[in-house]
Amino acid sequence: MTSRSKLSYTGPAVHQSYKKTTLANGIRVLSEEISSVKSASIGIWIDTGSCNETELTNGISHFIEHMMFKGTDKRNYQQIAQSLESVGGYMNAFTTKEHTCYYARVLDEYVEKAVDVLSDMVLHSIFPVREMEKEKTVILEEIKRSEDDPDDLVQEYFEKHLFGGHPFARPIIGSAENVSRFTRDNLFDYTKKFYTNKNIILAAAGNITHDQMVKLAEKYLTQKRTAGEKFKTFSAVKPKLNSQEYSKPIQQAHLCTGTIAFSVHDKMRYPALVMNSVLGDGMSSRLFQQIREKHGLAYSVYSFLGLMKDTGSFGIYLGTDKKSVQKALDLSYKELIKLKTKLMAASELQRAKAQLKGSMLLSLESTSNRMMRLANGELYYGEYTPLDSIVKNIDSVTIDDVQAVSHQLFDIEKFTTVILNPEMKN
Repeated sequence: MTSRSKLSYTGPAVHQSYKKTTLANGIRVLSEEISSVKSASIGIWIDTGSCNETELTNGISHFIEHMMFKGTDKRNYQQIAQSLESVGGYMNAFTTKEHTCYYARVLDEYVEKAVDVLSDMVLHSIFPVREMEKEKTVILEEIKRSEDDPDDLVQEYFEKHLFGGHPFARPIIGSAENVSRFTRDNLFDYTKKFYTNKNIILAAAGNITHDQMVKLAEKYLTQKRTAGEKFKTFSAVKPKLNSQEYSKPIQQAHLCTGTIAFSVHDKMRYPALVMNSVLGDGMSSRLFQQIREKHGLAYSVYSFLGLMKDTGSFGIYLGTDKKSVQKALDLSYKELIKLKTKLMAASELQRAKAQLKGSMLLSLESTSNRMMRLANGELYYGEYTPLDSIVKNIDSVTIDDVQAVSHQLFDIEKFTTVILNPEMKN
């Protein structure tokens, strides 16, 4: 932990351009200086998301994210919208199951303006009642749109049945019933509990200095809210057999099958990432080659791996003709069994590693991605993980490691499977 007069990072040795300071009020400031660019990405992160909601408040984190743009003591919604666009920048936000982020990208000369506007929104939003009622309609339309998108909907249903009673089972966007009844007091109550200093991070990457970001944080992030709600703890979710089918007015069947996976702290996370790359990440992956290229059953097919603080998920998604669902599912499971029972070629392992490392390094050409990497490292691990450490961990994965993680995950008798079928025509 560092103070204003002591800005050097006191944790493990890291890349020199990364620095971290914890202000006297508990807010953390993270930065990565990249002097070769003329812009900067700034994010104010809140360590809360839909996982801290109850059944009755489900959707409130996302609703608050929307309402932060609707007015403060200093700016109305039009002034907020114009504040950074008028100088060539942009601003947005997103909510996940575990975090909320308000971010901007601007030319380096407007960094202070970006911090001013973002901090004003996060700390001083007034949630005007008239704007709340309009935004409820907007989010209700967003819910309808998600219902019309079977690719997303099947994964939402998959998480619902996979996680059962865990808050991860609930959709981030919430329900129409919840959104319709949220009050202004509900929003203030939630932000008072979770938008506390210890949960706030200011992260920046680009043509900035750490000293500059600390000074801006001390100027604009002056909140003194230290009390707050304790984060919930959940019992581990155990995988179990669960198969569900739904009928929707769609042309194609959509399928999601998978199981509970690991947390971000599990020692198997790197073998799991390599396994996922081999199985279903990209055109050269086994699923793509078998289901699309060899059998022509699907346009879109891939596997996914979601790692979170206490748990995670692994799954396979594909869209196919209703008559081909069982064949596509059988072929998918066949590939899982192969990974469990047959050692892969060394060349395939190297390809998967190269793909993982390449996509990671290519993403770092974006200041926004670098800013997000800083914040995620702090939120999940409490520190910055150097790139060479990640590369080393990926390189250390062996063929036996991939087979071991496949054995651990691929108990098909305990998979959750959700299928959206086209409705029968009269």
